[in-house]
Amino acid sequence: MTSSRPERTPQEERLYRKQRLAAALRLFARLGFDEGAGGHITARDPENAEHFWINPFGVHFGHVRVGDLLLVDAEGTVVSGTGGVNPAGFAIHSQVHAARPDVVAAAHTHSTYGRAWSTLGRRLDPLTQDACAFYEDHEVFDGFGGVVLDSEEGKRIAERLGSGKAVILRNHGLLTVGGSVQEAAWWFITMERSCQVQLLAEAAGTPVHIGPDVARATAATMGSPGMGRLNFRPLYADIIRDQPDLLDEERPVGPARHER
Repeated sequence: MTSSRPERTPQEERLYRKQRLAAALRLFARLGFDEGAGGHITARDPENAEHFWINPFGVHFGHVRVGDLLLVDAEGTVVSGTGGVNPAGFAIHSQVHAARPDVVAAAHTHSTYGRAWSTLGRRLDPLTQDACAFYEDHEVFDGFGGVVLDSEEGKRIAERLGSGKAVILRNHGLLTVGGSVQEAAWWFITMERSCQVQLLAEAAGTPVHIGPDVARATAATMGSPGMGRLNFRPLYADIIRDQPDLLDEERPVGPARHER
């Protein structure tokens, strides 16, 4: 059965992705996922598959507009937009996008509960319906060697991610991916909350796990791409109503606009 919605042109798809990328950054700011200049979300360009859009380095998530986003090539050169790119962000995201052609977007920030959970070096357990979205679909990267500044470390992270939707970077935080910006952003939001829930549950006692068969069946629904997009939809509608300036496509005039 064919969809009644007309297919978007590459230009329309680019704007669609950039709008949701800017919205995801605003949502992450609202949820407290930002930490100084750290953190990044990327979206693959629909025409140049080796290029991706990323938030400018040193700009608060809550200030990013569509026009502030940067287009970066496979070598890390900014080919569209004004500003710099977080070196660690490029080292990680470039390798994830290169290893996973199916991935449109990737998200990584230094969120509080994700960082706390990452210190345990464990996968999340299927304790709740929401956590089941990651059942048998995420890994742990236990090779922490400091700030990720080279492509080899990025390659190792991408290898550990494998075909999954997320990887827990030990002593670092969470990384999620998706076939759309909406998916990657929602997986990060719900994974962060699942980390919080498990930390609370284990502090209170001994949590009861959901059995493998039920967890697997629940994952088929809660972890599906459609569910990721569906859960992001009301968040997107809310943030653009509350902060419509995020959709502005006008670029800032020179780097001096943002404090270095």
